[in-house]
Amino acid sequence: MNLIHSLLQVMLATGATWVLWLLIGLSVLSIGIILERAYVFRKLGSNVADLHESLLPHLEAGELEKARKILESKPGVQARIAHEGLRAFDKGPDSVAEAMTAAKAIQRTRLEDHLAFLGTLGNNAPFVGLFGTVVGIIKAFHDLSMESAGAAKAVMAGISEALVATAMGLFVALPAVVAFNYFQRKIRDQLAAADGLTHMLLAELKRQPKHPAQAASAEVAP
Repeated sequence: MNLIHSLLQVMLATGATWVLWLLIGLSVLSIGIILERAYVFRKLGSNVADLHESLLPHLEAGELEKARKILESKPGVQARIAHEGLRAFDKGPDSVAEAMTAAKAIQRTRLEDHLAFLGTLGNNAPFVGLFGTVVGIIKAFHDLSMESAGAAKAVMAGISEALVATAMGLFVALPAVVAFNYFQRKIRDQLAAADGLTHMLLAELKRQPKHPAQAASAEVAP
């Protein structure tokens, strides 16, 4: 009972004000993450069709070093994945595929950085606002029980504060949910484009004559 009384006194003293400040802080943090992720996606985005057209002539001519230099100059996710594949070219097509799969996993982790926070905030901010609503209503009923001259005004103020907490929770959650879904779609699009470039690169590398790993296998084969 002492613990319940202590918690009640804290709620009555602060009301839903601290919940509102918490939601404001979470909103500012959410906006910062959204802007940071937007910058990263803009920086890592690339035109896969243009990259394909610039790489294909060099791959068909066996000019792998020139292809590597083109990929090194591109900051995009697809270029980094393809570059790792070219670095493993001397080890054979299987090693190329494994290298690009590993690079794809690394780039996915980089793209998904901080998105878990947005997803968690989008799911739980309404509950934080609801908690503030409950605290505000508790305070309003307590003020009503005092039966003082200004009890009616205090009750109305408490209910108003409680409803503001609910609205604030929704206000914080909606942008986080929208941004989370948007960035997840962008990740799927970029990795799908990377898969297309990976298959093109593997097809061209398998056509390369005198591949060291393939030549060694041919010499060993009976």
